[in-house]
Amino acid sequence: MSAYSIDSTTGYLTPVAGSAFAASGTAPASLAVDPNGQYLYVADNGSNDVSVYSIDSSTGALTPTGVPSATGSGPDAVIVDRTDSYVYVANLASNTVSAYTIASSTGLLTELSNSPFAVGAEPTSLKIDPNGNFLYVTDFSDGNVTVLAIDPATGSLSAISGSPFGAGVGAVSVAIDPTGGFAFVANETAATISEYSINASTGALTPLSGSPLASGTNPESLAVGPAGSYLYATNVTALNEVAAYSITPSSGALTLSGSPLAAGAFPISIVVDPSGLFAYVANENSADISVYAVEVSSGVLTPAAHSPFAAGGGPRSIAVD
Repeated sequence: MSAYSIDSTTGYLTPVAGSAFAASGTAPASLAVDPNGQYLYVADNGSNDVSVYSIDSSTGALTPTGVPSATGSGPDAVIVDRTDSYVYVANLASNTVSAYTIASSTGLLTELSNSPFAVGAEPTSLKIDPNGNFLYVTDFSDGNVTVLAIDPATGSLSAISGSPFGAGVGAVSVAIDPTGGFAFVANETAATISEYSINASTGALTPLSGSPLASGTNPESLAVGPAGSYLYATNVTALNEVAAYSITPSSGALTLSGSPLAAGAFPISIVVDPSGLFAYVANENSADISVYAVEVSSGVLTPAAHSPFAAGGGPRSIAVD
């Protein structure tokens, strides 16, 4: 796994001493940093487990912690809840979500006794609403979104009324705006983005008028900036680009903001840093990371100087602490 320090002014990436770090499992597919920035959780698609690494707060170096915890088959996404109490893993090949409690002193995981939990066919991404009440899961083969209520006392999951909710063919990624009012789903095969309002009390999704939005290409990964004004989508057709959309505050409707920009080959994952000033894209087939400066008032992206930055072979996920 590659690790970098970030220049907060330019977005420039500098490899951390010792990077790339050896993975504990095989075929790491997804990364998540806990809210306190102490631990990195990695879903290992090839070895069917989730690994834990401590993060050196001074250097960013990674150190494996404990033994990887077993998951279902083909884990493809991992997320940590906002209270730093639970970890959830989407198991692509077994159509389940595994749930774990976190030991606060070590970061190590213990699977819940009633885990895993059934979801739709081929779960590919996970997102938790800002209030920490609901887990949203894209079901790639079903073209749906499964919504699960999170028990705050135990971390246990249960499907809400009306779940799953229809999306588009190849629902692959879900993003939620910081207010928790709107959700967006990238439908890779259908070449659309589904738009929803979220019922804050129940977690239910209601399609917005005009949804889904035709994206003109195959969206793979979505990220909303911390201000909630813009949505960013990577497109994995031969165009290999990243597009910015403005989010209408009153309705959640999306409008393309400027022209899409070139990315690397097969831009599979995008994240916006907490400052909202930079966006980072992992390009799986070109083995690098594209960096973009974000114009805060317009959401327009500009390639950062010296971008792209080299990564290891086949980067599939990117996270910023």
